[in-house]
Parts: sequence; structure tokens; C-alpha cells
Amino acid sequence: MPTSKDLLASPVTPGFLDGKAALITGSTSGIGLAMARALAAAGADIVINGLGNPDEIENLRSELAQEFGVQVIYDGANMLKESEITAMVQKAADQLDGIDILINNAGIQYVSPIDEFPAQKWEDIIAINMSSNFYTIRAALPGMKARNWGRIINLSSAHGLVASPFKSAYVAAKHGVMGLTKTVALEVAETNITCNAICPGYVRTPLVEGQIEEQAKAHSMNHDDVIRDVILAAQPNKRFVEVEELGQIAVFLCSDAARSINGSDLPVEGGWTAR
Repeated sequence: MPTSKDLLASPVTPGFLDGKAALITGSTSGIGLAMARALAAAGADIVINGLGNPDEIENLRSELAQEFGVQVIYDGANMLKESEITAMVQKAADQLDGIDILINNAGIQYVSPIDEFPAQKWEDIIAINMSSNFYTIRAALPGMKARNWGRIINLSSAHGLVASPFKSAYVAAKHGVMGLTKTVALEVAETNITCNAICPGYVRTPLVEGQIEEQAKAHSMNHDDVIRDVILAAQPNKRFVEVEELGQIAVFLCSDAARSINGSDLPVEGGWTAR
């Protein structure tokens, strides 16, 4: 067991996740992929999950395995379906001798006034952004308890802490994720398992880059003005969170230096929720 001095001097060391296995939902691109890369670099075997072209996903899986020298498997479980989610966790545990790290990252978005919000969009956002977290945790937690070690990280959002108009389902789901995170944290508090949430503001991803171009056309604005005055209007530092930042935060939460961080929401949003 590392001493307090060891933890202070070197909270994260290369290869400290050797022998651990991590499942990251929604990890074929963007934030999830950055987290998968960061955990693989620290030595963890990886389960990636998400949408995409099958050949491109296989190339990605192979590249991660070769670059970091870890096992990488892919599971295309539909995060709308409890049976597929549960089967994914069980299959991953069987193939990798247990799941030690669970990152719930899968999510979708839809923007509309609530009185015009399609009912099916509401159902899908609640299912993918919140209910899938419940199903993965429920399936993975018994194995973590048996090994008396685990790290659960839920990707919430600044919108899990504050609201914005026209995002009723997303805001509701992300607030729900915060409640789930705190409940799980209390249930595992006397074990070596932690459950925390990361709450990013606007993150530079391919999806957001596409939104910038759409907003520029819609408002006849240039690219930089859209970023500053539209996309990052609520983000005081006026810069995107980079996916690599979130990957390193996930790695830190898996370290012994973070073993007393439990049930926390970690805002990574340039001061948005400090207002």
C-alpha cells in the first residue's frame, strides 16, 4: 500500500493500471475515445463501445491495442436496450477477467422548447444519458465488490449542475446522473470502490465543430465569433475543454491519490458554474 508521501510525490505512475480492465461507453470518438486512450496508456485493458463504420472501428481497436500493448475489445451494445447493456458488461468481464473501471460516457442531445419536444426524443435521451448508467453500474458493481476495488466515472455535464433553456431532457438526465452518482458513492463508501461524475462544459469534439459551422451559416457570423459569442457564451474562459484534459482527469480518478474522492461532481467548464 503506498504511503501518503508516495501519493503526494507521484499520484499517477506509468503502467499503474496494469492488470485492470476498463469499459467506456460511447468511446469510438470524442471524449470516450480520449478516455480510452488515456487509460490504455496507463496500462488498462479496454472495452470500447459506440457507433461507427465497422471497418473503421476495427482499425481503431487494432491501433489502440498495438500502440499501448493492451487488450482492446469492441462491443456494439445499443445503449437504449437493457439486455444488450447487461450482456456487454458480462461478456467484457468474462473476456478480461472482470471490469475494474467503468466510464459511462454515451450520450445524445436534442434541442427544442419543451412544449414542442418530441416524446420519443425525451425517452431516448433519458434512456441513453441516464438509464444506461444505472444498467452498467448494476451489472459491473458485483464484480468490483468481489475484488474490493473499482472506479465508476459518470460523464455528467455543466448541465448536471445548472440549466439552459430548450434542453429539458438533457438537463433532466444529467441532473439524474448526479443523483445516481451520489447514491452509488454512499453505497460503496466502506469499500475500495468510488463513484464520481465529471461535469464538462463545451468540449472540442467533431460534433461541436459541426455545430459551429451550422451556427455560422444560420447567423451569418464567422467561425471565431460563433465560438466566442454563441457556443462559449456561458463559459468564462472562452475556450473549449479539450478531450485530452478529460482523459487525464479520468486517469487521476482511477489512481490511489483519488481514493478519497467519492460522490463528487468535478466541474471542468472554465468557470461556468462559478457564476
